[in-house]
Parts: sequence; structure tokens; C-alpha cells
Amino acid sequence: MYDSLGLDLKGLSEQAFLDAMEGFDELKKEGLLKNDSIITVIDFDQPSINKRMYVLDIKHYQVLFNTWAAHGRNSGSLMATSFSNAMSSNKSSLGFYLTDEPYYGGNGYSLKLKGLESGVNDKAMVRAIVLHGADYVSQSSINELGYLGRSFGCPAVPRALSRPIIDVIKEGSVLFIYNSTYHPAARYAAG
Repeated sequence: MYDSLGLDLKGLSEQAFLDAMEGFDELKKEGLLKNDSIITVIDFDQPSINKRMYVLDIKHYQVLFNTWAAHGRNSGSLMATSFSNAMSSNKSSLGFYLTDEPYYGGNGYSLKLKGLESGVNDKAMVRAIVLHGADYVSQSSINELGYLGRSFGCPAVPRALSRPIIDVIKEGSVLFIYNSTYHPAARYAAG
């Protein structure tokens, strides 16, 4: 699938894809997925100026979206290099998430994310780590800053794409935030 979708040409590392699919398969076996057609991979090994978010339809072998995704302001500027699960850290959390329900909040139409990895991202709900649109996720921010604008830890996407992405991935699909420095012992702890 990696080769047939041309994901290498779109910048997604093969290791990120393989890790994502391994976790997806495990979560599917555990019966946690309501939507087992879609997987979202955010590759934080790439700089923020790259379109490093991939929404994949794995049943129909399609790349549905390939766009920018912001990382937390305290995770780094151009590159995300520091991650945390702590309250008020303003850092991104890595690992596997299950998408929850959409809602309207301070950033408009947004999507709740349930972190599945104990000590890694399981505080996502209490930290209000959600997928949302933001004006700072844009070419104009890159032009002005030299990197994408940053969030308080949320994987923010371009405002114009937030609703279409949320409507595709909401309510029970896998979202995986990858970085090559992250090798959890209990990667798929669903707790």
C-alpha cells in the first residue's frame, strides 16, 4: 500500500507508515475501531513547512488528504523535538489516538481525540487536545515565520480543511502521531 499510494513521494517515511499500520491492526484486533477504513498519520519527523498529515482510506487505497499539521508551541519551531502528556505543557503528544465526536468550541468545528497510550497521550481529553482548524496553519504563516504557526499541543490543520477532514475521520478511526525518537514499550495500551 505504501508504494501504490506513492507515500514516499509525498514525504511519509516508510517507518512511520509501518508503525501506523502495526498499531492500526492491533487496535482493530482489540475491537476498538468503529471506522476501520480510515487511518490518519502525522509524521513529526518532517518539518512543519511540509504537508506531513496523511488521511488514508486503506480499504479503497486512496490518499484523501495530505496537508499541514501544527505541533505544540513548546515542542519546537520548525521541527517538533520535545513532547509531553502534561497539563499546560503546550507540547504535542505522540502515539495512537482514537477519534471521538466533533463539537463546536473556541476554534470552531473541532474533533475530540482520545489518547490510547498510558503516560504518553492518555491525558489528551483532560488537556483538551483536539483536531481543529487554525489560520496559523497556512502558507502565509510559513512565509512570515519560516515555519508553521504552532498550537497549545493540538494537531491543528488549515481552517478550510478542518470540517472535511473531521467529517471523514470522526467517531472511531485511528490517528497516529509519529516521531522516530518514540519507541514505547507498550505501544498499544488501550487504557
